[in-house]
Amino acid sequence: MQPLDVDEPTTVGPYRLLGRLGSGGMGRVYLGRSSGGRTVAVKIVHPHFALDEEFRARFRREVDAARRVGGSWTAPVLDADPDARVPWVATAYAAGPSLSAAIADRGPLPLHSVRALGAGLAEALAAVHELGLVHRDVKPSNVLLTLDGPLLIDFGIARATDGTASLTSTGVSIGSPGYMSPEQILGKGVTGAADVFSLGAVLAYAATGEPPFPGDSSAALLYKVVHEEPELGSLTGDLRELVAACLGKDPGARPAPGEVARRLAPEGAARLVAGGWLPGALVEQVSRGAVQLLNLEAGEEQPSGPVGFSNPSVGEFGPPPVMPSVGPSGSAPSPVMPSVGPSGSAPQASVPEPRDAAPTVHPQQPGRLSVSVAATSAPGDGGRGRKVSCTVALAVAGALAAVTVGSVFVFDLLPGDDNGSDAAGGSPSSSASSSASSEPGDGNPTAVPAAYLGTWEGRATGLGGSLPMGTFRVTLHKADVGEELGTLRQTDPVGLVCNDVLTLKSVSAKEIVATSVGAEGNHAGCSQAAATVRITPVGDDLNYRSDSAESGNPTARMSKIN
Repeated sequence: MQPLDVDEPTTVGPYRLLGRLGSGGMGRVYLGRSSGGRTVAVKIVHPHFALDEEFRARFRREVDAARRVGGSWTAPVLDADPDARVPWVATAYAAGPSLSAAIADRGPLPLHSVRALGAGLAEALAAVHELGLVHRDVKPSNVLLTLDGPLLIDFGIARATDGTASLTSTGVSIGSPGYMSPEQILGKGVTGAADVFSLGAVLAYAATGEPPFPGDSSAALLYKVVHEEPELGSLTGDLRELVAACLGKDPGARPAPGEVARRLAPEGAARLVAGGWLPGALVEQVSRGAVQLLNLEAGEEQPSGPVGFSNPSVGEFGPPPVMPSVGPSGSAPSPVMPSVGPSGSAPQASVPEPRDAAPTVHPQQPGRLSVSVAATSAPGDGGRGRKVSCTVALAVAGALAAVTVGSVFVFDLLPGDDNGSDAAGGSPSSSASSSASSEPGDGNPTAVPAAYLGTWEGRATGLGGSLPMGTFRVTLHKADVGEELGTLRQTDPVGLVCNDVLTLKSVSAKEIVATSVGAEGNHAGCSQAAATVRITPVGDDLNYRSDSAESGNPTARMSKIN
């Protein structure tokens, strides 16, 4: 758990926040405590999602679905306010590491632990499926290891199986590369069998310490899931046979969750857990954490500090977005955030607002409050959650072509946005409309209009919008033509990172043209070849376009974060 930053809230609804547990594509998750002393996990969605009515409809539906989920192997929803200015949900907090963190720290689990893990998760999925729900994101980071058994968490993307497809168009990836089923990747109908596939991948990871579909990029992972057999390493006997059956390409041939549970624990998961299911080192770790939690007290509540106006979520590795405007134009932001309660009830709790109000020159921009969430934190440097490259190497591009169905790419995981489309309103170029295009020899160190300067970030796609490429972060500073203009940091959906250096070629109020070259120290999956990039203003954002065919001609619409 990380301490709260000055730009984070100290209360949400009726809960005091004690620290930050993690962050992800849909928001952030905090450790909270009720006035009665109950410890909870409070998940707060990224505020920009709150401005999207379609997302609100989906979030409201998913909270209702999660409330229906109960049982020994899931974390119940205790409280929620999907209609709040920034929606949030509180679930029971369980002391224990995620499976991904435990494997990264201590290696594979012993066989009896894997059996108890699989039986508990299978029983949880059986209960979920009986309600007509599909979890859709069963993965190691969504499994907690507690003394009382495994817990399946984060039903934030679970949806009723008869849900409408339009509810997936918010730009949030439904599933995780390497643990998604082939039918999810191919955009076919998803049933409970997709969760069974993911369960098989989780069990293979728990038993061997390695995912069954390894790869250096999301594109490579997705290709392997669809076309190649899993790598099950040291798995043997009936456990290997069961995991292989779960990982079958044909959804109809996979065993049902109830059958998986019976094959792993004929007398039930509870019997295996009761006999002591975790290895001694993990028992000690979980026990120590539980004791520390009991002694944990919330620090003195302080108002949040200001942060820069931001943009759509950038996943586990990006900064928190800002809170929507809470006061009339030109007035001080209101500190009130509605708490959970009957629809239409008066706000009862508050989230501290920034110490400094937004500049009056931009009254339309919201007060700065960073609140965002996800169910797990990403492992640190050197762990399995290392950052991933957004560059698609030539070999991977070839692999992608093999997964084409007709003329449509199967990697339609993140619905396309309006990258490249002009937006109405002011432009970053408006304050620099008098800047002329600079050519070599101008000798002007401030050739780049001030409105372009700073750090910009946004979601990127390649191959004409068919391939999600994660997050692009561009930092631009003053430069003359021929000088270094800034850097591009590319973080692909799996977390690997590539860095490029940008050199200014030409600049005007309407467009920056630069040469992008891979930086020294990039991993082998990054493209080091030079490419021409064009950065143009679109409303309050910047649009990034690259002519690198090797990388899939990536584009990104970026908003200023600093």
